[in-house]
Amino acid sequence: MNEHVSCPTPAEAPVDRPNSKKVFIKTYGCQMNVYDSVRMGDALASEGYVTTEEMGEADLVLLNTCHIREKAAEKVYSALGRLRDMKKARAAEGREFLIGVAGCVAQAEGEEIVRRAPSVDVVIGPQTYHRLPEALRKARAGKAVVDTEYAVEDKFAHLPATEKAGIRARGVTAFLTVQEGCDKFCTFCVVPYTRGSEVSRPVQQILDEAKRLTESGVREITLLGQNVNAWRAAGPNGADWGLADLLYRLAEIPGLARLRYTTSHPRDMDDRLIEAHRDLRSLMPYLHLPVQAGSDRILKAMNRRHTGAEYLRLIERIRNARPDIAMSGDFIVGFPGETDQDFEDTLKMVEEVNYASAFSFKYSTRPGTPGADLTDQVAEEIKAERLERLQALLLKQQADFAKSCIGKTIDLLLEKPGRMPGQVIGRSPWLQSVNVDAKTSQIGEIIRVRIIGTGPNSLFAEPAESLIGA
Repeated sequence: MNEHVSCPTPAEAPVDRPNSKKVFIKTYGCQMNVYDSVRMGDALASEGYVTTEEMGEADLVLLNTCHIREKAAEKVYSALGRLRDMKKARAAEGREFLIGVAGCVAQAEGEEIVRRAPSVDVVIGPQTYHRLPEALRKARAGKAVVDTEYAVEDKFAHLPATEKAGIRARGVTAFLTVQEGCDKFCTFCVVPYTRGSEVSRPVQQILDEAKRLTESGVREITLLGQNVNAWRAAGPNGADWGLADLLYRLAEIPGLARLRYTTSHPRDMDDRLIEAHRDLRSLMPYLHLPVQAGSDRILKAMNRRHTGAEYLRLIERIRNARPDIAMSGDFIVGFPGETDQDFEDTLKMVEEVNYASAFSFKYSTRPGTPGADLTDQVAEEIKAERLERLQALLLKQQADFAKSCIGKTIDLLLEKPGRMPGQVIGRSPWLQSVNVDAKTSQIGEIIRVRIIGTGPNSLFAEPAESLIGA
């Protein structure tokens, strides 16, 4: 999955209760980690914890970590050093202060975290966080708990259902994990080693969670997976279902107005999923489909198992099915052995696809991956120059796409109040942030607006009804 900037603690949990314990969850990385943080909060609610956005008032701090980027582990250890000092201060006051490390760094580092940071009470992997309450109970007995074994049981079946009040507090959009792990083994990626092999959640479990979310006011759900379009499970009639079948079924849930999914692999983008983009109006016309590089030689070295031409033909088929679709992607520059010509092939790929948005990074070695053992590493200054050129092209394409929206009348899902008085922020079908003057009582509604301008990272619109008679 594409990496995002460090995310804040999950949105407000159920209403604070007198004498309740408080947990601060710092979330790093992708959307799946955001979802996991929310579910860890759900699991801790049974222990009397409520989430807080103020670390200073927390009784428990959890770092939900990501291992995708360079020096991820060192950043965690740096944060743990600061938390150690907070723990000493709390101990002097006779107050409990527990520290936990969760997520992919926890999975990769395991016992090493406790060895280097003895103040840590719990280390728990992404497949075992449903056992977090039990781990905390054991940690209070005085010994750090490290639980990073891949769980035999289904963690989702053991997590408590989110209370409706908690869902409503989080807003009108929600993430829903349907698939975890990856079997592709791209040579640059740690996911198969930290999240394990591909596992798909059962159909009914997903439908039940989606219905709970919708009944609590959620209007848009984004299905998550490290390789979400590899999702496979038995349908209600016993037949094998793919992601398209799941999307068709979710589209039937009353009140669920919008569907999205991320992140996909080109090799799992089948005909039926493309047809779903054609048929389902609730499936938004935005697709994140990473290619990583434009050079066939580098794609082979990355073990992507497709060529640049195959990717371009796939994009053409998708656009033929849904002409208004906006494409998003991921790119890595400076993979070992990348030549000037290989990089030019990537630029050519970007120009041919014309992305509405994209994420791009310099290659960094991840310990334990095949790419880390390659000897023909690209110099940092060359990586930096190439990344600057690539990002300039991608930013221009993103700006051009935003400008192409001016004058369009679109459906806008209103999500939250804006910074300016009378302003509400929503999301366009293409996942852009849109500012519009509207009543805050309309949050959760989908209104017709006309795009009238662009900003650095958002669009501006006016209600379509204000145009009547203009």
